[in-house]
Amino acid sequence: MLACARIGVIHSVVYSGFSAPALASRINDAEAKVVITADVGFDRGKTIPLKPVVDEAVKTCPTIDHVVVVRREVQGPPLSTPKEIDWKEWIEGERPVCEAEQLDAEAPLYILYTSGTTGKPKGVVHVHGGYMVGTYTTTKYVFDLKDDDVYFCVADPGWVTGHSYIVYGPLLNGATILTAEGKPDYPNPGRWWDLIERYGVSIFYTTPTAIRLLMRYGEDWPKKFDLSTLRILGSVGEPINPEAWEWYHRVTGGDKPIMDTWWQTETGSILITPLPTVPLKPGSATRPFFGIEADVVDREGNSLPANAGGFAVIKKPWPSMMRTIYKDPERYKTYWFTIPNCYTAGDICHKDADGYLWFMGRADDVIKVAGNRLGTAEVESALVSHPAVAEAAVIGKPHKTVGESIKAFIILKQGEQDSPVLIKSIKDQVLKELGKIGVPSEIDIVSSLPKTRSGKIMRRVLKAKELGQDPGDISTIEE
Repeated sequence: MLACARIGVIHSVVYSGFSAPALASRINDAEAKVVITADVGFDRGKTIPLKPVVDEAVKTCPTIDHVVVVRREVQGPPLSTPKEIDWKEWIEGERPVCEAEQLDAEAPLYILYTSGTTGKPKGVVHVHGGYMVGTYTTTKYVFDLKDDDVYFCVADPGWVTGHSYIVYGPLLNGATILTAEGKPDYPNPGRWWDLIERYGVSIFYTTPTAIRLLMRYGEDWPKKFDLSTLRILGSVGEPINPEAWEWYHRVTGGDKPIMDTWWQTETGSILITPLPTVPLKPGSATRPFFGIEADVVDREGNSLPANAGGFAVIKKPWPSMMRTIYKDPERYKTYWFTIPNCYTAGDICHKDADGYLWFMGRADDVIKVAGNRLGTAEVESALVSHPAVAEAAVIGKPHKTVGESIKAFIILKQGEQDSPVLIKSIKDQVLKELGKIGVPSEIDIVSSLPKTRSGKIMRRVLKAKELGQDPGDISTIEE
């Protein structure tokens, strides 16, 4: 990534779990000339073949001139076509210093394909100048970066957080960064806590999904490790429910501020966030970052009063905003013209009396029950507040009488067993937290949920399956 940036080549990093057709569609849209891949990857002790997927994909990619292969297996298969280059042979004999190209600030830096919770992947374009201003500044101030910090962001580099807060933002600041391959619970649920102790990590940036995964295994695992070097915590990817916030805060010592950050692939860098000196409210991303003018509005763009749910918007441009959707300028316009004179994020939000913002989920994840609008995040938060529930996802189903009914899909914590008594207890908990209107009419106990690589639950996939519909593009589902 850094080499591409230095010589002015546009990069497009993709998640290694993509199928050949999903990879080919991104290569063809970007009209890429070179693919760089490893021969294999490693996951939970298994060897995952990667190159065969690339081989299959490039059969339908006429623009590809070369495939560069990083060999991780000692006895890997020989390179088979003139297009293929061995990584080590490629860089052998090259000079260690390369002068940086002089580029215009608006020259494209990268294209990142994102589908998230909605249909066809879109190629978000970020540029050199503004993106660097946004990632540098937010990393420095949100995480209060010091010279002696060891910074550990557990995002995947194929996700925008990996771009902005593993590679560009921290390294622009000269930070010492830790990266680690693998899952948070393999070979055991102490994986990340062990790394924090071993390397003296002081800043730790993770996701609500990962926190809830580790919550399943209880508090004994983090207690086994010395986490005293931690100074600043972070959360990213989706709204963090208060129960996960409190657990994260407690098991890491109870005295470290949590930077609950809100932003998107399209925004390039963090837009709504606390700073380490800001009073925190578990579950709120607090207030806009410097220079960001955010609001909660109705469909006509009118500002809404405190505690009224509406659309999250940004009212003026900022440096790291995407410049276009690659080859699809009409799709880009939808962000700016859906609500007049605003960037529409597509998230539902409300602002409390102190001006703190509370994100409730995607606008297309709102459920309307008997005329009441419920955000999926608030129902899921109520479900997860039950001591037996590790994770939850809810969808709305068409209902003749009330418009939509709520169906919940729940993952239980380790050691918990499905039973009618437990289901009733969970419903009672939602009744207590949200009232009758928020109680799911159906609850399914499941072992996993469809998620993107960034940890967002793809509720539209659950809904499509439930209603017997086509789920659309599912290439970003991790498993």
